Amino acid sequence: MPNLTAARDETDALFRLVRPDALYERPIPERHRMIFYLGHLEAFDWNLIGRYALDLPAFHPSFDRLFAFGIDPPPGQLPADQPADWPRAEEVQSYNRRVREEVDAHLAAVPEQLLHVAVEHRLMHAETFAYILHQLDYGKKSRPNQSRDREGAVAFATGPTCPPAMIPIPAGPARLGRSPEEGFGWDNEFPAVSVGVPAFSISACKVTNGEYLEFVRQGAAAPFFWSRHAGRWFYRGMWEEIPLPLDWPVHVTHDEATAYARWRGMRLPTEAEWHRAACAAEASANLDFRGWDPIPVNESEGLSQLTGNGWEWTSTPFAPFPGFQPFPFYPNYSEPFFDGRHYVLKGASPRTARCFLRPSFRNWFRPAYPYIYATFRLVTD
Repeated sequence: MPNLTAARDETDALFRLVRPDALYERPIPERHRMIFYLGHLEAFDWNLIGRYALDLPAFHPSFDRLFAFGIDPPPGQLPADQPADWPRAEEVQSYNRRVREEVDAHLAAVPEQLLHVAVEHRLMHAETFAYILHQLDYGKKSRPNQSRDREGAVAFATGPTCPPAMIPIPAGPARLGRSPEEGFGWDNEFPAVSVGVPAFSISACKVTNGEYLEFVRQGAAAPFFWSRHAGRWFYRGMWEEIPLPLDWPVHVTHDEATAYARWRGMRLPTEAEWHRAACAAEASANLDFRGWDPIPVNESEGLSQLTGNGWEWTSTPFAPFPGFQPFPFYPNYSEPFFDGRHYVLKGASPRTARCFLRPSFRNWFRPAYPYIYATFRLVTD
């Protein structure tokens, strides 16, 4: 059974890293202020479990609505709310406590599918909030004790780099999605579908900062996570800037990944090609909130780090599989994003929960969104 208490522990720990006077900051212009996320996780659980599943009486309907949905505005349509438009943190925390009391008192009556939804939704936001926290000024967040120090981080970034090898993948079927018999999945993971894929070759490793640096030296814009001081490049980490680790995977947008691939005379893999490659790859490290930073792109036999160490962009627009049916209790999870303006990512990042490492899970974002831990590799026909 999914563990709601453990999922709460993950998100509670993240909120404790934010200094109280910073909760009303908006580190990412395209997202809500952080106070929204403090209320959103409990409001989601209450609307799904308390109201939909159990039909319990509402005790704070205005908060149920205020914290119900996040935002994903089109370019040029940023939110304009002010800190004063949001309730005090103490009110939100009081609401959260009441929600947990009510939900926990009736947990045994909650259908297992809805409990899966509540837990995975919360764990998704553990990663979402991590990359929002990444953009918060260093002085407004508290570094956890277990985080590596600067020397450890730099030492961790050394080691042999992955050779620029291309791995041939023979033609054959790719299985996307999953069947109901395989267990829980989100609506866009169903039903399973088999797609024929022609032969192709895929890079053994993700593109690194060092490789992308050559593109920048040829005139491309630097990625969002980089900064430059006195002629030297740095990586803007969660807790501090460090000299750019050349053997870490580069974090880029879909647009940047596409441009780099074109510069190299190659392209991004399709979602189906990624699955074909994953079938041929050895099991990758299961990171499960392992750390705040990537690890080096190390030399290995065959395909490396397909799952873990950074989501991987594909060239596939996010769209339903044939036979898609939205969840009746969460119709807006996938369908509004089948708009041709979001692209599928596969794999996982160092801040991804273990449950999302199932092959069928699909992530998606706008092509110019720069804040996520998104990487890529190259494909040629």
